[in-house]
Amino acid sequence: MPSKEEKYILSIDMGTSGPKSALVSTRGEVLDFEFEPVELILLPNVGAEQRPEDWWNAILNTSKKVLGKKLVPVDDIVAVCCSTQWSGTVAIDQNGDHLMNAIIWMDSRGHPYIEEITDGLIKIEGYEVRKMMKWLKLTGGAPGHAGKDPVGHILYIKNKLPEIYQKTFKFLEPKDYINLRFTGQIASAFDSVTLHWVTDNRDIHNIVYNDSLIKLSTIDKDKFPVLKHATDVLGPIKKEVAEELGLNKDVKVVMGTPDVQCAALGSGAVRDYESHLYIGTSSWLTCHVPFKKTDIFHNMASLPSAIPGKYFVANEQDTAGGCLNFLRDNILYHKDELLAEAHSPDVFKIFDQIAEKVPAGSDKLIFTPWLYGERTPVESHTLRAGLYNMSLNTTREHMIRAVLEGVAYNSRWLLKYVEKFIKRKLDTISMIGGGASSNIWCQIHADVFNRNIKQVKDPIQSNARGAAFLAAVSLGYLTFDDIPELIQVENIYEPNPENRKIYDELFKEFLNIYKQNKAMYHRLNK
Repeated sequence: MPSKEEKYILSIDMGTSGPKSALVSTRGEVLDFEFEPVELILLPNVGAEQRPEDWWNAILNTSKKVLGKKLVPVDDIVAVCCSTQWSGTVAIDQNGDHLMNAIIWMDSRGHPYIEEITDGLIKIEGYEVRKMMKWLKLTGGAPGHAGKDPVGHILYIKNKLPEIYQKTFKFLEPKDYINLRFTGQIASAFDSVTLHWVTDNRDIHNIVYNDSLIKLSTIDKDKFPVLKHATDVLGPIKKEVAEELGLNKDVKVVMGTPDVQCAALGSGAVRDYESHLYIGTSSWLTCHVPFKKTDIFHNMASLPSAIPGKYFVANEQDTAGGCLNFLRDNILYHKDELLAEAHSPDVFKIFDQIAEKVPAGSDKLIFTPWLYGERTPVESHTLRAGLYNMSLNTTREHMIRAVLEGVAYNSRWLLKYVEKFIKRKLDTISMIGGGASSNIWCQIHADVFNRNIKQVKDPIQSNARGAAFLAAVSLGYLTFDDIPELIQVENIYEPNPENRKIYDELFKEFLNIYKQNKAMYHRLNK
């Protein structure tokens, strides 16, 4: 029950599938939430877009629904804080209006232009040596050749849509666009602007735009927004927005942070080397670290965290839970002549029930989850997914479990390089996101990783909880050190030693599939 002394945050968690608006206490208790899907527009030339107006309308709709339940007095709602998908680009004019659809993190159309700005006579891994050294020294990373970073998006606009580029006043991350709609103020945070690769991150306490990096990007300096901390108050909520939502006009809007950084707060993994695995549409395995470091060969780096003064290990698997959506929507319940009138149920619990009945290893059926390329531990926009080692005995039951296992194999691949990066073993990993709602998927990860998996309670609410924690710290209700004690754990899954042999064998073959087919994928999809 709500406490009379407690204050509350309207917490926005906007993933690729759409926004959740939640009412969360300053101590991380999620009272209720509402969700509304938004359309993902996939284009034939590896483009991926969403409509910014769809985001905003869905946020208004879900916020009005959850606030309309009057779960707490309106005077006790003190702030709004947003977490959104990262590595997206919204071009806005001087009035703050978007000029085109948002280009999101899945989009690879900037690939050829990233190759241009990283080109030169003497190259390592596709990067001109002097340019690479400058990016690594100053930022900790470099623009990814897949073109999925915002710098790639902006260069695509500059080269293919020059009229839009010229009209653009600022290029914003999705979170910063939503903050603009809430406040009328334009700004980005040190942590969210990182993947533009134009900030000097050497001094974690003094991150600034760097003129030489901006020159390398070939993007006009005045098109980047001013920078603030994730914990800064951007401003009060706009009067008309407050009136539409039924909030007080003195409600503060905190800068907030993208989903990768926010998930760490919501999982409770705020101390150095405490890790979490997030499984949503995409996934990542990360932890905070007390040092700046780069592994360019596996596309990982220490980047600024939402916690001022901290770095975290940045990485991402492009499609994780998205593989289950693909299985549901494109294979099992695809709306063609065979299923024209059928209703597609909420199948994910059914998937779990089916997967529990299939032996570990799925009869040695292997799924590779690269439906839209990959970022880490290898970066390639040409990789594609597949089911390997099918036979006449293969059933869709095997396929369902193989998809769950394939995502786990890819995360184990990433785990190997995260542990090398931090030079220590991660004995227990907190698991959050929609994927962590599946008990069998948690157990599969424990078995494939050979590590303990800690299933955080209400894992799908971790980002909403993390955004509320960020606002609570900003307004003085908490410190970051308080957060771990506020996280509840549902279950701890230990590895089953009986599955060690089969998963080690199949993981080895999973890596072989990549090594033996990467050239073919490049030929087919370049």
